[in-house]
Amino acid sequence: MFGSPGNQQRSTHMTSVATKTSHVFHSWSAQEHVDPLHAVAGSGASFQDDKGQEYLDFAAQLVNLNLGHQHPRLIKAIKTQAETLTTIQPAFANDARSELARLIAEAAPPALNHVFFTNGGADANEHAVRMARLHTGRRKIMSMYRSYHGATATAISLTGDPRRWPNEPSDSSVVHFFGPYTYRSAFWASCEKEECERALAHLEAQIVLEGAATIAAIIIETVVGTNGILVPPAGYLPGVRALCDKYGIVYIADEVMAGFGRTGTMFAVENFGVEPDLITFAKGVNSGYVPLGGVIISDAIVATFADTVYPGGLTYSGHPLACAVGVETFAVFEDEDILARTQYLGREIVGPFLEKLAREVELVGEVRGLGLFWAIELVKDRTTREPLVPFNPSSEENAPMLRIGAALKAAGLWPMIQQNRIHIAPPLIISETELVRGLEIIRQVLKAQ
Repeated sequence: MFGSPGNQQRSTHMTSVATKTSHVFHSWSAQEHVDPLHAVAGSGASFQDDKGQEYLDFAAQLVNLNLGHQHPRLIKAIKTQAETLTTIQPAFANDARSELARLIAEAAPPALNHVFFTNGGADANEHAVRMARLHTGRRKIMSMYRSYHGATATAISLTGDPRRWPNEPSDSSVVHFFGPYTYRSAFWASCEKEECERALAHLEAQIVLEGAATIAAIIIETVVGTNGILVPPAGYLPGVRALCDKYGIVYIADEVMAGFGRTGTMFAVENFGVEPDLITFAKGVNSGYVPLGGVIISDAIVATFADTVYPGGLTYSGHPLACAVGVETFAVFEDEDILARTQYLGREIVGPFLEKLAREVELVGEVRGLGLFWAIELVKDRTTREPLVPFNPSSEENAPMLRIGAALKAAGLWPMIQQNRIHIAPPLIISETELVRGLEIIRQVLKAQ
């Protein structure tokens, strides 16, 4: 029985066990050295720990809480759906699933009209790659060195950053290339125009040398996320689209982090006037209230499977609870004018503040971003652009960033710190007052270094 003494005792024991000594095996961690914060509550753009400390969430957790903590309409959507139909397997039709697919397809570029639902971003990328390979009959996939696409088998192979290294050997048919990054140009470019032209020339040369007829897809984060909030220069993504068309390659836009309003448009590709063949999504589609991801598929790729079975599926594909929150997310976006306010906050508040910060603080080498998706790149020397900590730093080498992170947290701001950068990605519902307060905390901490 639910109320039996045994269950009550087990529940009491479970809530009294310190998080550090619990039975949870923590991701991306050495288990004997992890000491996680114990979060107990959240509201809007903030959350609280078990000691009563409140943190302004400038990371939106893992850049997924686009509509913030405990949004009442999203919670209500879960309750309403749970009372109607908690779950049903994906072979059945379901109202929440069908409606969310319709909303996503209508918001996506014109030729992308079907949605395959997954449980998150990594498996969305796995399935996008599978679709591209089956559609083209080719095997190789190209992705950037500065990228993160997930931690499952193919997704971690696609990933360019150091998280890939201990997982190798993995998918040997993944090929990495240099994407545009004007501040640290691999092409000796002096401006964004040169960076764009040279990055595209590099990509085409690599396509030719790898054998264009062997390449199924190129996957690119529309705005590179954890590897730097790298906004592509004007013309780069249309140039990638042209190369894909030229060589019969599928263009996959990974919008797991950048999609659903993060850059001020529903999909980040809208900022660059480009239409991919596949778009992967997760995170912001329902703020992660219930795990959900997916692939938006072009009509041409859907046609490949008109009479041929697609060899893939998931037990929880299009879970009704998750989809119900996604449907409500679209309604909240419209009712609260989320896209317009995100554009405003980025253009009028974050951008000008960070530009001033870059002039005032010697540690700041560059600031960049779009919507509510920004990075502050910290350097030892502005002239040489030597990063404050080296690429993939050891614990000792990372001491300056650890010190900055600790100071931000002590001041009540929960940051997203990656390598030598502070990333700014708060919930899109953050108030202007909260946003300025968080930015001011960053300014004060950096000035004190």
